[in-house]
Amino acid sequence: MLRCTHIVGIMGHEPIAEAIRRGADVIVAGRATDSALIAAVPLLRSCPPGPTWHAAKTAECGALCTTEPRTGGVLATIDESGFTIEPLDPAAACTTRTVAAHMLYENADPFRMREPSGTLDTSEARYTQLDARRVRVEGSRFEPASPTMKLEGAAVAGYQTIAISGVRDPDVLADIGAWRATLVTFLADGIQRVLGYGSGDYHLELRTYGFDAVLGDLEPDTTPPREVGLVLLVTAGDQERATAIAKYANPYLLHWPTADMDHLPSFAFLSSPAETERGPIYEFVLQHSVSLDAPGELVRIEIDP
Repeated sequence: MLRCTHIVGIMGHEPIAEAIRRGADVIVAGRATDSALIAAVPLLRSCPPGPTWHAAKTAECGALCTTEPRTGGVLATIDESGFTIEPLDPAAACTTRTVAAHMLYENADPFRMREPSGTLDTSEARYTQLDARRVRVEGSRFEPASPTMKLEGAAVAGYQTIAISGVRDPDVLADIGAWRATLVTFLADGIQRVLGYGSGDYHLELRTYGFDAVLGDLEPDTTPPREVGLVLLVTAGDQERATAIAKYANPYLLHWPTADMDHLPSFAFLSSPAETERGPIYEFVLQHSVSLDAPGELVRIEIDP
């Protein structure tokens, strides 16, 4: 039995447009794609879908498509053949690079973006610098498809406790990967032998920030780092077990030697006590696209007079 603590549907622009048609002045919406929030009104007013969806995608994060991403929003003007976009902040500028680059933002394909009602295709889009601040975009197309809604569900994946220590010992850092591997093996043995927890009772990660914590095996630079933030993450079925494992690991996170050391090195914990309980953590257990007979089939609209 699948028990989800949170299930939502990600909708397209149509329910938003329907609420506007019914006279809504302010819309408090459930989950919707970012672009749909901007595309709803232009599509409702019969703007062409290709330029509309591309303009909506470009404007979804405001000034992120400008040379000053920390400033305000942008103004997109849509017409029959394309759209023109410019920043609201006088100190900012839209350039062909900043506008085209936004198709890379939160999108797996730099030319195609799936929406609940179809796919935006910018593979033939042309970006023209009109002046120092404005960009003109033409050639974007939208491929309509049968309406869908994406269902997402999250459930508790366990309870987590973390501990963080800083490592600057040059002998340890000379081969930090091997040192980490021996520590993980030692901890797994001790957790079974001392605490009685088997490998199926918990999940343990030991991340080395400053070495390969972000890219993992894809990290191209394997030279010894100057210092490393060693992060222990323990996830178990209950908080008590996760914390017990983290406490068992405590002295070894502080003093684990290399194989050829005749002494115990000392590292530095971030806090005291070293263990921090994060409580329940969640993971997606449902990601499913549902085909609809009508765009708003699974959406309920209520108008508050």
